[in-house]
Amino acid sequence: MLQLLRKLKLHVRNNILKMAKSLRSKWKRKMRAEKRKKNAPKELARLKQALNLDKKGEAVMTDVQEIATVVPADKIKKQADVDMAEVAEGDDGKMDMDSKRNKKTLLDENGQYPAWMSQRQAKKMKGKRMAKKSSQGKKKKGIAW
Repeated sequence: MLQLLRKLKLHVRNNILKMAKSLRSKWKRKMRAEKRKKNAPKELARLKQALNLDKKGEAVMTDVQEIATVVPADKIKKQADVDMAEVAEGDDGKMDMDSKRNKKTLLDENGQYPAWMSQRQAKKMKGKRMAKKSSQGKKKKGIAW
């Protein structure tokens, strides 16, 4: 009896977790598969044309040489090593920045916020700045003794 109940619970649990498949989704999946089959040869031809492959499936180097200069990899690596050595000699570990920016307000000398900051965030910071400025200017009323 106990085993029968366990089997029944397992059966019910498995059926609850599986969602029904509608006829519409089955039909759409089927039609997408047929469309992929139909368009596969055209897509392959288009890819080959984009890659500029010949009949054997190898790239035509004459066309590539017209577009770009072909340089051996070892020559590029040597040049990169030389460039890195030059950079290391003249590097003092700081980024080059064109404009001066206030670290607290993030405003530059023209009063502009950085490009990465959203308008909502800039508006919020401006509100805080203005509230601080207006509270400093006002003096409390009352008897001064």
